[in-house]
Amino acid sequence: MLVRVRGDGSAFSATNDRQPRGHRIGYALATADPNWCWLCKKVPWECTGTMETKLLLRSEAFLERNLCSPLMGQRGGGRISRKLCSFPVRDTSVSASHSAGRIPRRDIGVESREELFVNDLSRVIGKNGARTWSYSREGYILDAFEDEYGGIIVNSESLPWNANKFASALRASLSHWKLQGIKGVWLKLPLERSEFVPIAVKEGFRYHHAEEEYVMLTYWIPEGPSMLPANASHQVGVGGFVINAENEVLVVQEKHFAPSFSGVWKLPTGFILESEEIFEGAVREVKEETGVDTEFMEVIAFRHAHCVAFDKSDLFFICMLRPLTTRIEIDNTEIQAAKWMPLVEFVDQPCIQNDNMFRKIIDICMARLQNCYCGLSAHHVASTFDGKSSCLYYNVDKDCDLSKS
Repeated sequence: MLVRVRGDGSAFSATNDRQPRGHRIGYALATADPNWCWLCKKVPWECTGTMETKLLLRSEAFLERNLCSPLMGQRGGGRISRKLCSFPVRDTSVSASHSAGRIPRRDIGVESREELFVNDLSRVIGKNGARTWSYSREGYILDAFEDEYGGIIVNSESLPWNANKFASALRASLSHWKLQGIKGVWLKLPLERSEFVPIAVKEGFRYHHAEEEYVMLTYWIPEGPSMLPANASHQVGVGGFVINAENEVLVVQEKHFAPSFSGVWKLPTGFILESEEIFEGAVREVKEETGVDTEFMEVIAFRHAHCVAFDKSDLFFICMLRPLTTRIEIDNTEIQAAKWMPLVEFVDQPCIQNDNMFRKIIDICMARLQNCYCGLSAHHVASTFDGKSSCLYYNVDKDCDLSKS
């Protein structure tokens, strides 16, 4: 039988020893989330003898008293039931009430089948689809959800704050997921939980990648090599080839450079940001470094190099841009100087003439200016594969209409 307390649950107010009054009348705290808590108690059942009855108590006041909850990181003295509740859900309408002292009566009623959880507490789903913490025979299970490949992604926002509780929950979770046939586990640890990293590594997790605010670790459960996708292998850079009506190229000198590039005038370049299109990154970098507004025309060419930074490969896209403004306002943090430079003077620089790669890039750009070459333009195309719209870069012959194919 599964029942739920309606109201704020203040009838189960805490006692001096920080245990809810519900606990004093035979109930044990099973698990909790920010709005509700589960209490378990053995009660007679006319057909099956005894079973676990669970009360779902809504009580912010109850939770504010720091009752022990491994996934909330509280430090109170509430005790945790180690018993697993397992029984079939019955279509039985039950109501009850509880009162104590001067506390007014609270109504208790059974929720619908959809809001009850079946077989065990390995998954708890509340109203509006909110996930709560889980419990199994092994102990508390970290809040997580399955991905489409049979793996588990741990909810980093529900991690406990206490390292010992995290270690215990992680061990219990791995045991539980192994029994469920889970293949891979993704564990994202925010910067404020960095002390959990050695705990996870000790349990067998390995580094996957790191960002400014978190580190991602993975665990491959089956025997044999891991089939989880590897970390990103490339970084993506862009360069803007901007030429005005006077056949002048927009160039810059950077503040930080290798000694061999001293005095060199170069194209504005930089890295694209997360979720940024290639053409958007080129326009943004030119604007940030020179203050000039531009419009994307085409991707002229791209270079693919390896072992560039931290042994990562590098994709570098040269984009032709049309200037919309001409006034230059440099970024003093990165750029030492910027100017409009005659194309011939730019090409005659020794660093370009003596470098096959640079010379070929300039040759292609000049061929495009003479309409002897066609670059790749960006086209937004929707795909049913992922249900998203993305940019497809390709060139089109003026005499050929690809939209009809």
